[in-house]
Amino acid sequence: MSQDPPPPLERRRLRWYRAADLDELPEGRAKSVHCGAHSVCLTHHDGQYGALANHCPHQGGPLGEGSIEKGWLRCPWHGWDYHPLTGESPGGFDERVPTHPVERRSDGVYVGIEEDAPHVATISDLMVETMVAWGVRWVFGMVGHSNLGVADALRVQEDAGALRFIGVRHEGAASFAISAYGKLTGRPAAALAIAGPGATNLLTGLWDAHVDRAPALALTGQVDTQVLGPGAFQEIDLKAAFGGVAQWSQTVLPGSRHAGLMNLACKHAILGRGVAHLIFPDEVAKAPAPAGAHAGGPQGRLPARTIHPPSDALAQALAHLRLARRPVIIIGHGARFNMPEVVALAERLRCPVLTTFKAKGQISDLHPLGCGVLGRSGTPVASWFMNESDLLLVFGASFSNHTGISHKKPIVQVDFDAMALGKFHPVTVPVWGEIGVTATALLDQLGAAAAVDQQDEIAERWAIWRAEKDSRARDDRGHGVSSAAIFAALTRQVPDDAILAIDVGNNAYSFGRYFECQRQAVLMSGYLGSIGFSFPAAMGAWAATQEQDPAFRGRPVVSVSGDGGFAQYMAELTTAVKYGMKITHVVLNNSELGKISKEQRAGHWHVWQTSLHNPSFARFARNCGAYGVRIERAADLDESLRDALADPRPALLEIVADVELV
Repeated sequence: MSQDPPPPLERRRLRWYRAADLDELPEGRAKSVHCGAHSVCLTHHDGQYGALANHCPHQGGPLGEGSIEKGWLRCPWHGWDYHPLTGESPGGFDERVPTHPVERRSDGVYVGIEEDAPHVATISDLMVETMVAWGVRWVFGMVGHSNLGVADALRVQEDAGALRFIGVRHEGAASFAISAYGKLTGRPAAALAIAGPGATNLLTGLWDAHVDRAPALALTGQVDTQVLGPGAFQEIDLKAAFGGVAQWSQTVLPGSRHAGLMNLACKHAILGRGVAHLIFPDEVAKAPAPAGAHAGGPQGRLPARTIHPPSDALAQALAHLRLARRPVIIIGHGARFNMPEVVALAERLRCPVLTTFKAKGQISDLHPLGCGVLGRSGTPVASWFMNESDLLLVFGASFSNHTGISHKKPIVQVDFDAMALGKFHPVTVPVWGEIGVTATALLDQLGAAAAVDQQDEIAERWAIWRAEKDSRARDDRGHGVSSAAIFAALTRQVPDDAILAIDVGNNAYSFGRYFECQRQAVLMSGYLGSIGFSFPAAMGAWAATQEQDPAFRGRPVVSVSGDGGFAQYMAELTTAVKYGMKITHVVLNNSELGKISKEQRAGHWHVWQTSLHNPSFARFARNCGAYGVRIERAADLDESLRDALADPRPALLEIVADVELV
């Protein structure tokens, strides 16, 4: 039995859209047209125009991509037929495609679209509003078929000015961007992906956030719950896939406490300093929010995060500090938000301050007590003072092999994470406490100390190292610019308040060794050590500079990578151009995975499959609409850097680098 036809749309309030020229659509053809937010199948059949909803009732096939055969419009997905003008099915079947009124006017073919009904809040609207209440202001990702409900909720909030969405070219760039944002600000941003491959593409950047303790939110689509389990298209077990990287992962179901789930996701990301993950089955994300449901927020859900150290551990630490004549402070990435308190203690002790590689820049290299990076990517200044010390006071460091903190020295270790204390070997005094609170307590209770003033020695060791760096900067084999020269120029030209995103590879080692930080903030893929990090990270840093937070507002953003790293996400340069991201990217092009070649030689392997075939990166940048220039001589570095930094567009400076002079 046929269904009653819907009420004629002509009787409702219509908005008319010019859909085509009079001669645009030939007789016997159909095409998809856009009328406002609506997709319409426009048909030309038997001398008349028709307008059907561009959505087959069975599988959602786009009817405008179908063909008219023997008087019937055939769905391009599974071959079902409909009348091109009325939308009715043949042979008495009751499937019918809704139609819109059409008018042929002197200047074209017009389609009447019913005015949109008032927006009905969905489950996604409720949860995204909750996310915004927790302070999430940025979402990076890709909109796709299984996350359209979430995407529309993000659109509503963006239209209201509550957040911004950045559409990337690869989901991996989204997760690196939010990882960097979390490392820089201590606040979470969100990444959006579809089910299946979109979600799995997030994993590398989310692992970066996980191992470097950065808050982050992952919002992934999922197939409809009715087909979840048997193995539908793009279905994977997302909770299992994210199980290792997400400290909290939940599926949003029709009967869930939806605002409560988002509350928990944000709380886990912030307090756990890691990844929280929400899975949105397609039909759940689009469903109306339950009647009377209200958005959540952080009020009454976040405690004060100041962990005072136990009195006995503090007393033991003070006893060692009072007796030490040559103490050294080592700071890790975990101390990045507590540097004023740590530096005040160092100034009281007049002792050297060394950093791990991840913590580079947390104290200025121009500070009288700053000694640069300790370890493989570090300076001989830092190594010398660790070797000469009689006590190591370590704040927020992970004791990685890369840093090489000597376990033969007496160690007082302070960390907010009790599991990090003595993780790889016993330490003399493990102190569990929030770093700023503990440093202040040590300073307040220190009293008389035996420490000698080491500032003159620090200046002497820096003079020796700077003379060595100047000598290396003059090296020239005729095969490109030396790393010492490149990073000397960057030291001179990069603004002292810049945010620097550094990639993995020889460029990272050279940055740690040669670049001298002033007030710059440094971002890197620390424990994961993922190549390709720097440019997406710079996008996350740029987002922070657009906010009102005076710690980041308006700061320049500079990214540095090798050619291998940049090539992994080079398409994101188009993202930077699209959104007007003023990022200056420096590519060290040596046509080689130089760090891997070095490791092959060191291990007595043959150098194999590390060469790279590169385009002109500078020309690529210009093709994308960015500023691009190529440098082959050290003499051109300073002027070219100034020009790239000054240009208002995203800028790329390609430097031909000598793979041996690192």
